[in-house]
Amino acid sequence: MISFLRGGDTRPGDAEGRKGGTMERILVIDDDVGLCELVSEYLAPEGYEVEASHDGEAGTERALSGEHALVVLDFMLPGINGFEVLRRIRARSRLPVVMLTARGDELDRIVGLEIGADDYLPKPFNPRELVARISAVLRRARPEADDGRQSPQTLAVGDVEMDTGTRVVRRAGKMIELTVVEYDLLEKLLRAPGRIVTREELVRDVLHRNLSPFDRSIDMHVSNLRKKLGHQVGGSVERIKTVRGVGYIYARPGES
Repeated sequence: MISFLRGGDTRPGDAEGRKGGTMERILVIDDDVGLCELVSEYLAPEGYEVEASHDGEAGTERALSGEHALVVLDFMLPGINGFEVLRRIRARSRLPVVMLTARGDELDRIVGLEIGADDYLPKPFNPRELVARISAVLRRARPEADDGRQSPQTLAVGDVEMDTGTRVVRRAGKMIELTVVEYDLLEKLLRAPGRIVTREELVRDVLHRNLSPFDRSIDMHVSNLRKKLGHQVGGSVERIKTVRGVGYIYARPGES
């Protein structure tokens, strides 16, 4: 079944497309051949080249080839499922991944985010929304253009240090592997230590969309970041504190 929502004229034939540079290659891992063809049809005018793979094993191999900017991954696949594909990708790569999940299945979305998906989209979906999600994730993954006005910075709070030029994060001198979303989330929090950053602000600035009432994805990304960073050295204080119903605070060293 083609898992797209059609409403009005959603075809991107009149889109300007992305200007300059080489075309970025998107890998779609989905056994629905028709869906893969439609994804290519909608992404090509936006300046993306699309490659399709229809089973988990082959898709994993292609994802780890280093030839793609992003993967669109369905969780229902023949052979190994999408979650196992994502585990294998995350074991060796920080390649951005957008998961396709069944509409209304909250567990699938939670598991995908826990494993390390950068974003998810429930089926059926509007193709314009998929293009928007892909573009947002890729914007986060690209290094910022050097326009002469900004220079790389080192952000440090306690034993956590972030180099914004290389996008490398270290804790007590040891490199921490973060996904694209986790890196941007941590940067947002490190720039405001000891201050509340609201969930609405995090969703807007990190995920590049508006917060919806049932969207818990930012909370799952925070949970993953906590696990990777651990507690503050010399104590049991959470680095990232929850302010219930409001947002999160990155604790300054020594705060209880």
